[in-house]
Amino acid sequence: MGIYSEYLDKRLNFPDLTNERKKQLRRISKLRGRDILVYAADERKSQSPISILYEDLLPIEDQLSNLKGDAIDVIIETTGGSGEVAEDIVRMLRGKYEDVAFIIPGMAKSAGTIMVMSGNEILMSPTSSLGPIDAQLFWQGKQFSAEAFLEGLNKIKEETNKEKALNRAHIPILQNISPGDIQHARNALNFAEKLVTEWLVIYKFKDWKKHSSTRKYVTDAERKKRANQVAKELCNHGKWLTHGRSVKLDDLEKMRIKITDFSKEPELYDAIMRYYTLMRMAFGSSIYKIFETIESQVYQYFMPLGNPPMTIGDKAIGDFDCPKCHNISKIQLNFEKGVEVEEGCIKYPSNDIFKCSKCNEEHNLGEMRRQLELQVRKKVVTDEKD
Repeated sequence: MGIYSEYLDKRLNFPDLTNERKKQLRRISKLRGRDILVYAADERKSQSPISILYEDLLPIEDQLSNLKGDAIDVIIETTGGSGEVAEDIVRMLRGKYEDVAFIIPGMAKSAGTIMVMSGNEILMSPTSSLGPIDAQLFWQGKQFSAEAFLEGLNKIKEETNKEKALNRAHIPILQNISPGDIQHARNALNFAEKLVTEWLVIYKFKDWKKHSSTRKYVTDAERKKRANQVAKELCNHGKWLTHGRSVKLDDLEKMRIKITDFSKEPELYDAIMRYYTLMRMAFGSSIYKIFETIESQVYQYFMPLGNPPMTIGDKAIGDFDCPKCHNISKIQLNFEKGVEVEEGCIKYPSNDIFKCSKCNEEHNLGEMRRQLELQVRKKVVTDEKD
């Protein structure tokens, strides 16, 4: 029986799921002899802020404050986001630890790959994947590769020089592009490449002392040259073609980056994959981001409160989609005592534990409530009789 099937058969409720997840984190930490931090986002919840964002810095700092060791493993699961925030997260990690390793059970794409390249060690399995680090631009409501943008402009330029005239079809495109847009694209490309090059030299290639073939000592110039080659290859949109392309363990080894294949260590592999399975199962609820250590955690929940958010004076009303049976319950959260419950709504439970009326599954909505309180800057209150 597979790990996923095993846990499904156990029909774990959310607290049991959390306890089992923590148990696997403890196993990983003990096997590796290091602190452990998880930074994970659910790529399926694209309606939520799943990217690497500035708002992630506070929960990461909060979780790091609970750790006391001298080395850390970071389990990361992300589709990417801001390269600048990825840099800030790495600085935060490096401000506390000299030895940082990244474990990728699933994927760490784009800005996630940038972060991973700052690790002293990278742990992957054959099913894990990184991604191209071509910088992404947002222009006229669309997201696309900065390199593809510049490449398209170069093709227009080449065609114009060859034909001695500008194709009229290109005029509307060029009218909407400013010199600042072009420079922004160039800066974005240079930023990603520069970060990866610097981090590989300082961290990943720090212990690269001798050439395996000649046994000659490696010079600083050789480290920089190898790092720049890797960075250029990862940034090469022409090679990878799409931003979502998977860069696998074999691809990285061909670039001559040393990767630890954790699938070759049976006990560690079992612990990591059990944790990863349980993490994905937690994402079956309204959680879209998890920041956690062995002893603590911060969840970020998606709870639609109407469109726009339906916060009406002394109350808020939101739809809760039961992860088990997908029954929709309309929950009312009050910001003052004595507020009457609207018809068709269920009053928010005083102990944060909501039981689905259809399947009787219990859900702890505490973190969801706290997210709402942060958004509206009001405290949810319940009557004493509850």
